Amino acid sequence: MPLKDTFHTFARSSAEALGSPYAFAIAIAILLVWAGMGPIFAFSDTWQLIINTATTIVTFLMVFLIQNTQNRDARALHLKLDELLKAQKGARNSLVDLEDLSDHELDRLQAEFERIRKKKSPEK
Repeated sequence: MPLKDTFHTFARSSAEALGSPYAFAIAIAILLVWAGMGPIFAFSDTWQLIINTATTIVTFLMVFLIQNTQNRDARALHLKLDELLKAQKGARNSLVDLEDLSDHELDRLQAEFERIRKKKSPEK
């Protein structure tokens, strides 16, 4: 299995597990244990450093997992929309793969759609 597929499988299953109510409950439990240990360690710098380091590491790793799942979901959504455009009679096939256009080209297309919308909607 290629590395990309292996990572996707790992990222998807991790995102599902870490986004569950059980993961949230475990995170709350860890915070409560950490907070409860505060008086034992006299709320020292080391006590604070433990939670700061742990949350920084978890956040850093979660960014990559979330980005991977969002990229894949966006790609799948674009492919579904492209299929609908191709299947719709009278649709402009030039709208397929809009995500590959430059920002200037997207701005121009958005302005075109705004002009069309204003023509079709009655003035108030």
